[in-house]
Amino acid sequence: MTAEAEPPAEPDATLTSPAELLAGYLDFYRDAVLRKLAGLTDGELRGSRLPSGWAPLELLKHLAYVELRWLQWGFAGQQVEQPWGDMEARGGRWRVEAGESVEEVTAFFRAQCERSRAIVAGARLEDRMATLGGRVPPEEERPTLIWVLFHLLQEYARHVGQLDVVRELADGVTGE
Repeated sequence: MTAEAEPPAEPDATLTSPAELLAGYLDFYRDAVLRKLAGLTDGELRGSRLPSGWAPLELLKHLAYVELRWLQWGFAGQQVEQPWGDMEARGGRWRVEAGESVEEVTAFFRAQCERSRAIVAGARLEDRMATLGGRVPPEEERPTLIWVLFHLLQEYARHVGQLDVVRELADGVTGE
């Protein structure tokens, strides 16, 4: 049996501010991720249904670190102890430690999203990243905030689509 999930609210269709629209859609996708995971058992969150082997909880942790890497470490230039803490090694497989609870990973994700919102609220779309992958390239080579936000949107859209499949395979729930 297939059940339909209640979709999250999209940003207002009359918005004319690019910054508000980008922020609104990021929140839309952040909420969609959490909605896709809500109701899954611990086993379903930690297990994989796909040949690539990733688990939904690993994806949630990965998205938390995506926020951390792009906006805190990269854009704001803040010191980050483990920017690749979601992976076995940089560019490697996503991981969640056995001792990490679903609640801890979810709280970490929410905290990174809050930090990201604060960073974006205090910046302009044309502002440039402070660093890029831990290095400081010339100013003209650094991505702008608007580029970073579009990059985050495409990353979220891709991963929400993957979670659509995982959720339907787990319990038949479909929809945003």
